[in-house]
Amino acid sequence: MERIPSVDLKDFISNDDTKKEQFIKDIGKAYEDIGFVALKGHFLDDELVDNLYQEVKNFFELPLEVKESYEIPGIGGQRGYVSFGKESAKGKKEGDLKEFWHFGQYVEDNDELRKEYPENVEVKELPHFNEVGKEAYGMLEKTAKYVLRALALYLGLEETYFDEYIHNGNSILRPIHYPPITEEPKNAVRAAAHGDINLITLLMGAQGRGLQVQNHKGEWIDAIAEPDELMINVGDMLSRHTNNKLKSTIHRVVNPPRELWGTSRYSIPFFMHPISEMKLDVLDNCIDDEHPKLYSDITAGEFLNQRLVELGLIKK
Repeated sequence: MERIPSVDLKDFISNDDTKKEQFIKDIGKAYEDIGFVALKGHFLDDELVDNLYQEVKNFFELPLEVKESYEIPGIGGQRGYVSFGKESAKGKKEGDLKEFWHFGQYVEDNDELRKEYPENVEVKELPHFNEVGKEAYGMLEKTAKYVLRALALYLGLEETYFDEYIHNGNSILRPIHYPPITEEPKNAVRAAAHGDINLITLLMGAQGRGLQVQNHKGEWIDAIAEPDELMINVGDMLSRHTNNKLKSTIHRVVNPPRELWGTSRYSIPFFMHPISEMKLDVLDNCIDDEHPKLYSDITAGEFLNQRLVELGLIKK
């Protein structure tokens, strides 16, 4: 596969059974083949996208000491600010050339989960930052819900199979700033090759070169979305749950050519996580004689904790 397939969510939520079936088939095949799709027809409108990027830029332009005041110790970077170079890919010692912010779940109707998740951090210098972040979080979560419904049908499950696991799920919205590069990076890139931890990732800001995906031949291909598209990929949790039928693909963000070193890049991924209790045990209908069970049983919470330790974000 040389390019990322494109699908339109409006086909899935239309009342046209033929279009819905084609969407299910197309997105399922894409996730078996390459693990990525570009998705039109999502629930983010242009005004919300523009407002979010403006608020994100406003935040990252704040003085460093102000940003660092929102770096919360002891929570593994799950909320608030994470400073430049703090995170590295699994197995890589060099920190990625990025700083980022985390918005987390806005828990409804569940006091136990409200205690389990860290609280979102309010940025007092920017009166609209948190409300715009919350609105975008909701629209991305809604988009993710319908993508997972399509995948449930593709996998032969009941359409709303994932709904109970993603309601109040431990999802993260991560605005990322890749600052201008001021000197020759020493074996560091904007985001080193990695797979995502979660069920699926919805990425805003994949326009233009930078994001690359590794296909089955080991070749790196550019993943470039149209302005109205989200790039959506399978994470390790979903790959594990489906016995690797749906592929969690290695991807990276490479440094720009030297003539563009002076420019910032912004991207905003939404990492769709389930509640911690979700069992990621391999689905029975993804196991057969040709596809023996590849993974041991584990919950989403246990798996997430393992990976945060590997990334150096929390201590054992």
